[in-house]
Amino acid sequence: MPHPVTGPSSHPVSGPSPSSSPVPAAPARRGVLRGSLAASAALALGGAGLAAPAFALSGRPRAAWGVQTGDVTASSGLVWVRSDRPARMVVETSATESFRRARRHRGPLLGAGTDFTGTTALRGLPAGEQIHYRVTLADPDDPRRTGEPVTGTFRTAPDRRRDGVRFLWSGDIAGQGWGINPDVGGFRAYDEMRRLDPDFFLCSGDAIYADGVIEPSVTLPDGRIWRNVTTPEKSKVAETLDEYRGNFRYNLLDHNVRAFNARVPSIVQWDDHEVRNNWYPGQILDDPRYTEKDVDVLAARAARAFGEYTPVSTLHLPGGRGRVHRVVRYGPLLDVFVLDMRSYRNPNSPNRQADDTTGILGAEQLAWLKRELAASTAVWKVLAADMPIGLVVPDGAADFEAIAQGDPGAPLGRELQIAELLRFVKHRRITGTLWLTADVHYTSAQHYAPERAAFKDFAPFWEFVSGPLAAGGFPANALDGTFGPERVFVRAPERANLSPMESPQYFGEVDIDGHSGDLTVRLRTEGGKVLFSKVLRPGRVGQ
Repeated sequence: MPHPVTGPSSHPVSGPSPSSSPVPAAPARRGVLRGSLAASAALALGGAGLAAPAFALSGRPRAAWGVQTGDVTASSGLVWVRSDRPARMVVETSATESFRRARRHRGPLLGAGTDFTGTTALRGLPAGEQIHYRVTLADPDDPRRTGEPVTGTFRTAPDRRRDGVRFLWSGDIAGQGWGINPDVGGFRAYDEMRRLDPDFFLCSGDAIYADGVIEPSVTLPDGRIWRNVTTPEKSKVAETLDEYRGNFRYNLLDHNVRAFNARVPSIVQWDDHEVRNNWYPGQILDDPRYTEKDVDVLAARAARAFGEYTPVSTLHLPGGRGRVHRVVRYGPLLDVFVLDMRSYRNPNSPNRQADDTTGILGAEQLAWLKRELAASTAVWKVLAADMPIGLVVPDGAADFEAIAQGDPGAPLGRELQIAELLRFVKHRRITGTLWLTADVHYTSAQHYAPERAAFKDFAPFWEFVSGPLAAGGFPANALDGTFGPERVFVRAPERANLSPMESPQYFGEVDIDGHSGDLTVRLRTEGGKVLFSKVLRPGRVGQ
């Protein structure tokens, strides 16, 4: 059965917290271009130039885990923070860093019920502007006792086409045992992405690895030692709510992540590792690492932690109707359709059934997606998928985890739902669709065309894959010919689970020109190199 995400609107486990570190200033792109474990963590973070965890001694609330913004539009956005104790969240916004004529937004009361996390909705913001904000935490019993403000900045979406849009995407963070390594500077790709000054970051899933244990050290095949920051919650697979929360806190120990979050808003979706590998609703585990075998129970706990630690606009809808799938409208050039290929799917299987109305999206989400695509007036419509379409992703010897199953003939199983969607896009003449994903731990570009396909009733389209951002690298997956994919570019290691010391990390860039409407996709590798680039023209059904 489906697992829509639910949770309270203000978002505790006590433990080490990173002390605040300054965020290096970066020029606004529009302005420039367009005019133990706890002890182990402390030691390792210090060695990486990262702030060591520390407890607040002053008695005032502290926001040492940084700030985040999410689901930013032309007039709105969400600001997230975590306190180290009960506190009232207050956000001020301004057009300048001096905070002259600041506007005050009263946020929620942060308490133990939500791991002391919370989000505040900002509304009525000016379009296409740099917004400076600061979060202050106040003692709920004495509002005069406040902690040191934590600052950040973001750009709202433009309301004019000519302003253009540029964003990054990737996924797969702290996976396969490769955690925060102080010897290499932590999650360095985040620093590189921040310096590119994108409008926002699309996190394509596997934002944590709740089933991934982080050991203090790992010996690589060449004898080098990979050293990890460790915490109690990362010493076993997550089962309790507190353990899921601890997985989200782990990533925030990295100073690169916190600095990135303070400057770049995110659009976040989830995939399997936010719960456990290859999960689906109704699954009963046969895994000795888990004492809780019911995946529905684990998914509910994971969903709550996800809602507490991620600023997502649809997670706390009235009546407990929270969900991950949504549209984030980013001005006249771009709508981002965030899909949830996890919560509504049918069980993993050989995936060859001739009739499948549930598929990977569920019937209700598919109907929602069709309506929203048909109603969109944006030049470009990015389908943010947490799994690829034509790449074969196995789950054991006989079952399959994604959409494809390796049979190049007519659509079967979950392919039937994708065929229905692609047919709808063609017949409704919906222009400017583009698929972005991560999941498979390498980077590639696939072009899908009916003349190469067994199923032919669709318009050509592109799918781009990028990742991991901070995890192991894996060889390229086989292609399934049902929708006629051609692998135009791929960069992947030749053996499984290469550490970030052995295989570079990957992220993608999308740049939409405000004058021509052209969309350029660049597949990037850590270190600043562009591996592949493709320009797509606007106004076409297919490319």
